[in-house]
Parts: sequence; C-alpha cells; structure tokens
Amino acid sequence: MPSREDREWNRLAVHMDQFHSHFRYEFNRVYTLADGGFHKEGMTLPRFLREAQQLYSHLDMHHRIETYIFPVLAKKMPQFAHGKRESGEHLKKHKGIHDGLEKYDQFLRDSLEDASHYDAAKLRTIMDGFRDVLFSHLDEEVKDLGAESMKAAGWTLEEIRRIPM
Repeated sequence: MPSREDREWNRLAVHMDQFHSHFRYEFNRVYTLADGGFHKEGMTLPRFLREAQQLYSHLDMHHRIETYIFPVLAKKMPQFAHGKRESGEHLKKHKGIHDGLEKYDQFLRDSLEDASHYDAAKLRTIMDGFRDVLFSHLDEEVKDLGAESMKAAGWTLEEIRRIPM
C-alpha cells in the first residue's frame, strides 16, 4: 500500500483518473449501444440519445473546470500552457476533442429533433473521429499529474496540496 505521502503526490492523478475512467465508460457504452443495443436495455431512441448527450455534457463540464486548473499547472508544466490559442500540448488535444464533440452533439440534437435523422453508422463514425485523441489525452493528463511528473516539474508537496482539485 502506498504511503500517505505517495498518495498525496498522486492525489491529482488519482482524482483525474476517476473522472477519465467514467468518460471512457460512457463513450464505450454509447458506441456499443448505438446500433440498436439500447432497445435490449429497455431504452427508446430518444432516451438513448439523451443518455448519449450526457457524455457531451460531462466532458464539456470537465473541460470548463480544467480551464481554471491548467493555468496553475502551466506555471511549471509547459504541456498545460497556452500563449497563443491552443499552443500547449494538452490544449491542442482539447481542440481536436472539442471539434469532435461539437459534431457529436449536433448529430444527437438533430436526431432528437427528427428520429429519421438517426444513423448508428454515422454516430459511430463521428465517435471514431475523436476516440483516439480523447482516450490518449485522458491517459496523458493522468500520467502528467502523477507523482513522477509532478516531482520532475519541480512541484513541492505543499504546492500540490494547494491545487484546487
């Protein structure tokens, strides 16, 4: 079992990973159920689409929270920095994710408005368009918030304790 100090060094990574694991679960669930599997779970198409919208809402909220935390991390970790729009590595990935999520959200809204618009293959194609960048980004953020990375960047345990997460 890790020591108390090790747990404190890894607090940000563990906390972030809890959210990220849930996002992966939501993504994979929507993808799996897209071809009508939602009927086997007792869902109508509108209910499935509303559930699918939760992925968008959760990722959007998570991103908004990160906009407050990334500038704090950027003081010592350039991958969280931005000067010009989207210049930091994590911010570049956020752009790719955001673009994919906008297409995803629009497709879901259109399908809710008119069920004949729904096409499982199209939904999966949209999701395939941002899956890799999303999943790799989620993994990289957690790695970058781990004890090893935080220590290498020059953070102290006291500074980490003050990061609001």
